[in-house]
Amino acid sequence: MKRVWLALPLLLFLGLGMVLYRGLYLDPTTLPSALIGQPFPAFQLSSVEDDRPLRRDALLGRPALVNVWGTWCVACREEHPTLIRLAVAGVVIHGIDYKDDGAAAKAWLRSLGNPYRTNISDPQGSLGLDLGVYGAPETFLIDARGVIRYKHVGILDEQVWRDELAPRYQALLTGERP
Repeated sequence: MKRVWLALPLLLFLGLGMVLYRGLYLDPTTLPSALIGQPFPAFQLSSVEDDRPLRRDALLGRPALVNVWGTWCVACREEHPTLIRLAVAGVVIHGIDYKDDGAAAKAWLRSLGNPYRTNISDPQGSLGLDLGVYGAPETFLIDARGVIRYKHVGILDEQVWRDELAPRYQALLTGERP
């Protein structure tokens, strides 16, 4: 019995060491989302551009990216040119202006261009909370029925588009499941 008590600290140390060692190889930008495979949350908010009311059905009909952004977000400014290029190429992108000032958002879009087909104003962060948003930028891929198929946390640049999102987006366009 005494040997078990002596071995216990060693076993605990080895177990903790294995957990920490495994953590070295995890990607910190990959955050699991419980919403994958679930419908995009219902909401009743307004449009950034003209304050018209928007609901979930504004996002339905075609596969799309839903990009969470804000004028206060430095990384969002960095990813914005990529979003513009994708929109020009025909990729459907909806925006969620997260915890932001409406006037600042309108000025941002006038100055930098507007890649969003629909741009939802979420000044209180209620939709972001329902989506489990950690911060901006975050981008969701939804299918034509509004089911969330993928989530990317961080800047959406050309490499992320090419390696992660484009194949999944294309699969949705052709009717496959990503």
